[in-house]
Amino acid sequence: MIIWLNGTFGVGKTTTARQLTTLLPDSRLLDTEQVGYMLWHVLGKPARDFQEFPPWRGLVVETARQVLDHVGGTLVVPQTVLEKPYWREIRTGLVQAGIPLRHFVLHADHNTLVERIQNDTDPESIGSRRRRLDHLHDYDEALLWLRGEAELIDTTGVPPAMVAKLVKTMIRHQGASTMRENVHPGFRKSSPRSASNPR
Repeated sequence: MIIWLNGTFGVGKTTTARQLTTLLPDSRLLDTEQVGYMLWHVLGKPARDFQEFPPWRGLVVETARQVLDHVGGTLVVPQTVLEKPYWREIRTGLVQAGIPLRHFVLHADHNTLVERIQNDTDPESIGSRRRRLDHLHDYDEALLWLRGEAELIDTTGVPPAMVAKLVKTMIRHQGASTMRENVHPGFRKSSPRSASNPR
């Protein structure tokens, strides 16, 4: 099974993913950005983002499949994907591989995101602060399609540990590869999506 945590920079995807792996037995964090960095060494840096490389999308699917075939369990993937065709390609690949998928978008209001980005003291984050702030516009536009493709969790004022617990609760109550409307505090309603094949 794959739990994909989407959302823009500063929303807490990686921190939440780490917390989630401590709550779910036999789960591991899969950092798909490392696949992109590997491709940089082979193909050079893209004009904007390594997700532009078609091999990145295919390798993400194949890496997940190979890892799950090897160890089983659950992979938690904290990765921003704001281009609808890219997400559809990844989702289709995972479904065809028979991997159950839950796609969550961690959301926060604009002011909260700006504050989190500006207050992030991680050296790598400081160096990319301007790019991360500029990325918020892309996220706002992507929300138009993300609302129909994922389950949105409003993290405004909610610490990552609590967000992780909410994700765990949704997985337990709804199982893999399902999407129902949610009225739980901290969640926004989402649209139904067909289930993928069991793995």
